[in-house]
Amino acid sequence: MNFRLGELFCGPGGIAIGARDASFTHKKVVYSISHEWANDYDKDTCDTYAKNICPQNFKSVICKDVRKLDIRKLSEIDALAFGFPCNDFSIVGEQKGMNGLYVPLYSYGVKVLRRFQPSWFLAENVGGLRNSNDGNTFQMIIDDLENAGYNVVANLYKFEEYEVPQARHRIIIVGFRNDLGLSFKVPVLRNARTISCREAIECPPIPKNAPNNELTKQSDNVIERLKFIRPGENVFTAKLPKHLQLNIKGAQISQIYKRLDPTRPAYTITGSGGGGTHVYHWKENRALTNRERARLQTFPDDFILAA
Repeated sequence: MNFRLGELFCGPGGIAIGARDASFTHKKVVYSISHEWANDYDKDTCDTYAKNICPQNFKSVICKDVRKLDIRKLSEIDALAFGFPCNDFSIVGEQKGMNGLYVPLYSYGVKVLRRFQPSWFLAENVGGLRNSNDGNTFQMIIDDLENAGYNVVANLYKFEEYEVPQARHRIIIVGFRNDLGLSFKVPVLRNARTISCREAIECPPIPKNAPNNELTKQSDNVIERLKFIRPGENVFTAKLPKHLQLNIKGAQISQIYKRLDPTRPAYTITGSGGGGTHVYHWKENRALTNRERARLQTFPDDFILAA
């Protein structure tokens, strides 16, 4: 039995590649998930998705602002995934919550659910979603998903507890269509072990010809600053000479020029926006390569990132 998957806010294909590899057999029935269509607004993101997930069908990846997407022209699906933007709910940022630009975007997932009524859906967002607007935003989203006709189960997952080499904490919401009479059970990974960032990056070593593994370039000032930052420290917790300290007023984000601790999972990998947030090697005075960052997010080495 195959489920045709549609995706909104698809990103480069992390959910898609996981879905593709999630096939299993139960009572001699093979269950699988296949790509049907996907949508995102960033060209490089869409190119990455198409090259890795559906290289024979680039047109099935629609590069367009979801607010301008005509869902009436989308093909039928059996499942939907949407990791709606988290900017207004993340603990790193202004936490605008209900007043933010991105809050209404989850509603486009609800619209797709109402139109196509797929068997199930998966939605993902940051853990801060639960507390936004005193929890009212989260409850509003759950209510809308339930009113679309689904039995909904939400849970906060700490990915490092599921053998992911990254401390990434996310709410995942899973819903089954009501008429199926099914309820999602939160998986418990037994005998799980902690995978350190060093193990993820070095075991096995990244092949010399692996794509997206070009060494990053740092300015002399950044290199000098990194020499004073020990594994696990950031620019605010390290003992830096005065001329290398950052003069930042207000909130101090812990990820700025933070080195990885090689004995622990990586801290959360985010979109690299400059300002010392690229994720820094525990020993070498540089930011990680894109391939190293991809490994920490469990992408295989043959997954090619578009420029």
